[in-house]
Amino acid sequence: MQTKTMTTQRFGVRQIATIGMLSAITIVLGLTGLGFIQIPPVKATIMHIPVIIGAIIEGPVVGAIIGLFFGLFSMFQAFTSPTPVSFIFLNPLIAIVPRVLIGITSYYAYKMLPNKSNGKKCALAAAVGTLTNTILVLGLIYIIYLERFAKALNISVSKAGATILGIGITNGIPEVLISIAIIVPVVTAVNKIRK
Repeated sequence: MQTKTMTTQRFGVRQIATIGMLSAITIVLGLTGLGFIQIPPVKATIMHIPVIIGAIIEGPVVGAIIGLFFGLFSMFQAFTSPTPVSFIFLNPLIAIVPRVLIGITSYYAYKMLPNKSNGKKCALAAAVGTLTNTILVLGLIYIIYLERFAKALNISVSKAGATILGIGITNGIPEVLISIAIIVPVVTAVNKIRK
């Protein structure tokens, strides 16, 4: 009975430590600008990477909490460093919900391949988590703010739709590749340390 309590307690402490460490990395990436790559009129991001790592190593709840920090920071940055389209990320539906879902989708993608190598599982989780962010953020921009987005950029609505699709392709593919390149070795190293 006592052993079970100690194991449960250690697991809780480890999860809290992971949330703290990866959330801190997310905040540092955001504050230093290293987590955002400016591709006008939006910013590509690598801030989703700590979310995916947290989800893989500690589960969907940890990943979702780190995603919450990512989303809150997106709102903070939209407020403190405005661009013509910053209004988009003042909406929690766009700034927070997709980022929370990164942790959930990447965890379950990782668990979908139980008999595969850790590298393949991590690569799938990285791709799914990254695409969750890209597709949901851009999809919600299209659904909720297409006309306002077009007006902010002084372009037609049809061109705005093409721009959103273009951003999805030009940002989404590199973000997936970068995520895989970082997440696979990091999670592999963490798993070796834990054995």
